[in-house]
Amino acid sequence: MKKRLFIYLNLFLAFNIWADEGMWLPQLLQATGIYSKMKQAGCKLTPEQIYSVNKSSLKDAIVLFGGGCTGEIISDKGLFITNHHCGYSSVVNLSTVEKNYLKNGYWAKNHQEELYCPNLSISIVIRIEDVTKEVLANTNQFTDKKQKEEIIQKNIKNIINKAIEGTHYNAVVKPFNYELQYFLIVYETFKDIRLVAAPPEHIGKFGGEDDNWMWPRHNADFTMFRIYASKDNKPAEYSPDNVPYRPKYVIPISLKGYKEGDFTMVYGFPGRTQEYLSSYAVDIIVNDIDPRRVKLREKKLNILEKYMKQSDALNLKYANAYASVANYYKKWKGEMIGLKKFNAVEKKKTFENQLYQKLQNKLSALDSFKIIKNNFEQLYPQYRYYQMLADYYQECFMAIDAIRYISNYVDFFTEYNRYKMGLSNELEKMKLQLSKSIPISFHISADKEIFVALLKDYFESIPSSDRIPFLDSLYNQFNKDVQKLAEYLYSKSLFLNNEKLKELLSTPDDTKIKDFESDLFYRMVQSVKLNFYSNILPNLKEIDSKITDNQKMYLKLLMDYQKDKAIYPDANSTLRITFGKVKKYEPRDGVRYNYFTTYKGILEKENPNNPDYYVNDSLKNLFLKKDFGRYADKDGELHIAFIASNHTTGGNSGSPVFNANGELIGTNFDRCWEGTMSDIMYNPEICRNIILDIRYTLFLVDKYAHCDWLIKEMKIVQ
Repeated sequence: MKKRLFIYLNLFLAFNIWADEGMWLPQLLQATGIYSKMKQAGCKLTPEQIYSVNKSSLKDAIVLFGGGCTGEIISDKGLFITNHHCGYSSVVNLSTVEKNYLKNGYWAKNHQEELYCPNLSISIVIRIEDVTKEVLANTNQFTDKKQKEEIIQKNIKNIINKAIEGTHYNAVVKPFNYELQYFLIVYETFKDIRLVAAPPEHIGKFGGEDDNWMWPRHNADFTMFRIYASKDNKPAEYSPDNVPYRPKYVIPISLKGYKEGDFTMVYGFPGRTQEYLSSYAVDIIVNDIDPRRVKLREKKLNILEKYMKQSDALNLKYANAYASVANYYKKWKGEMIGLKKFNAVEKKKTFENQLYQKLQNKLSALDSFKIIKNNFEQLYPQYRYYQMLADYYQECFMAIDAIRYISNYVDFFTEYNRYKMGLSNELEKMKLQLSKSIPISFHISADKEIFVALLKDYFESIPSSDRIPFLDSLYNQFNKDVQKLAEYLYSKSLFLNNEKLKELLSTPDDTKIKDFESDLFYRMVQSVKLNFYSNILPNLKEIDSKITDNQKMYLKLLMDYQKDKAIYPDANSTLRITFGKVKKYEPRDGVRYNYFTTYKGILEKENPNNPDYYVNDSLKNLFLKKDFGRYADKDGELHIAFIASNHTTGGNSGSPVFNANGELIGTNFDRCWEGTMSDIMYNPEICRNIILDIRYTLFLVDKYAHCDWLIKEMKIVQ
């Protein structure tokens, strides 16, 4: 244990820490000295109140929502809150045109009205444990990477099995700092999750994509769910007999508000950051990857938006897909702009040159640095090429519903041949899964238009020598006219004929399958998929693995010789603490933003001709009458959102934002556009997280939806 603690002291304590930067492991706050920094910043909680294995603590009320967001438990009956955009897909799945909960909102009036959400689960961390020594046991005797990895995976399996033996828990072992450390995380996972409350889309998503990633903000980005468990309070599959979960800890809610300079703490599951990349990597992201992905997604979004405006049915059909595509489109765009403005590539180069100078009298370290630098110079041009091809596979081909749909049948026919040879018993399961997708759910006209727009870009951007051979021959066969190619494929393909598909799945045989395998659209998809999995992906994985190994050497060098930069593990969807302060900011010359917004901004933005800025009469009347109840700020106004300097990323969506006393003051839901670069390089001047004021949430639950029964469950601090 002493040796492990020394490693972490080396990792964290030897560096000057920017108060606002960093995503810290909660179980190590005191051991690494981070807690003292938090205390200096204003935190009044003890480390054990934040994270404890033996006693109830804040960690017991933080939930990993659906594998990609965070939520927080706010009642002793398992009620929890997350973001509207996190619960979006669940609300969409429960909605129909007749009962459109996405558009109109949903407010359960009692437990019986709470709606079960199939395929949704949440997990709560039981404990986090350093298992680096156990994971790497018996690996030093091997120099071959494959052999070493086999031992590591065997060790990980044994660690997990031992950790959950005799329990109902599940566990994972995750690498940190490019596999320099490993942690075991043990979870309790609940599968009976029910929708309790969701604001109408025009409230929850007020401002639409125009306001996404932007400040000032005025949307109520929250949804409430409830955890149900068996009568002995254990996880259970859905059953009418299940009862509300009794949590170990319930987060108190503060109505006291905040002021500029107040301490804030975010607790959640940040997804992915890459803070220690070299200048070579950042250059590719800024000048190659982000611009390409933004360009391709913009083409798809423009087409989807046009069709979604045609009817409620199409809007509902594509709402979730549009939101998903748009979210990272705008994030990458902001990241690219922020990194360029901050001159990130040159700053990384300057940093590397300074490190080189520092190592002049340390010959062994200098030799290592030269090797690392040379490796980056050799590897990144190869990475650039294969990442370009991978991006076109993901953002072009797999962004087309028909291609993605037919891709499933490529797998099915492969399984059929294995089944005939007696090598598989999965065929019936695959048939059942495919039959559920009939009738085809995507809109043919919209998808065809997306096909034309994206394939045109592919043929214009990728030289003939680098294109998929079959696809290039198809392009030439149709006289380089993508529109004609699309018209033929979408009108002639058997895979877009619901009746033919039903017939195929009912009694598959060689004759029928040969007809489908000769389908031109199928052959095109098959060639795209084969090229990706046999050529692009293996090469990209090999290069990426070499880069990771080199990055590991680079990070170790930084730990040993760069003493003026905080080193904290990159985010990897594990539980983290970040802390900062409520802060204004000035992203551009002459532009100064206040740290909070009020209901007045909603009325100022209102536009009856734009559904993104629609305000219904019920909400407007409450605003005009100033009927805010006890949810008004000391200034007499209803606050909507505020910003702080916490270092957050994707996955922190829905995270609780606490004041110095550990009371909930808001729900994290976004970052300011200019600061999305923080995934790669944190800039304290412009990096701000955007938080929904909990008082606006409660105002909507209470005054707007008249669900005071939910308010009564909560522990509210005046």
